[in-house]
Amino acid sequence: MEDCAIIALYWARDEAAIARSQEKYGGYCRTVAGRLLANPQDAEECVSDTWLAAWGSMPPHRPQALRMFFAKLTRRLAFNRFKANTAEKRGGGQLPLVLEELSECVAGSEDVQQQVEDRELGRLVRDFVHALPQRERDLFLRRYFFAEPVKEIALRYGITANHASVILRRARGKLRAELEKEGYL
Repeated sequence: MEDCAIIALYWARDEAAIARSQEKYGGYCRTVAGRLLANPQDAEECVSDTWLAAWGSMPPHRPQALRMFFAKLTRRLAFNRFKANTAEKRGGGQLPLVLEELSECVAGSEDVQQQVEDRELGRLVRDFVHALPQRERDLFLRRYFFAEPVKEIALRYGITANHASVILRRARGKLRAELEKEGYL
């Protein structure tokens, strides 16, 4: 089923929208959640919550890219679950590694005091990512948005894991320099 038809089902408040979403994007959303969470049951709950969140946001929202919309919802839910699990001394998955790698150039949300600064920082990071060359941007997003393991990224692009790590390290260095230039570090 085409994405526009699935969106139309949500707007018509037809419960078939959830079934069609699960058929088309369930596996993808499980992968997104599974990379962030060590517990498969937690990942599955996040995927179920994704459909509920989509149901609650359409209407009024009409996503341009349904796959990315579901990825964003799933990622947010999985990240929130990860934070809850970490508070309970549990956790795992790729998220701790991703956060550790980014910690060298991005301060934690507890360190940033004003919401306006958070938005500006988000805009700066988005602009930085969009300015990266296509391949570098793809690797950066796969690692730091989708939390894909470096080995999987390397395999996908036909490079060694070491080469992928070097590309990511250089991109983080560029991001750090940009954030320093703008006064965030």
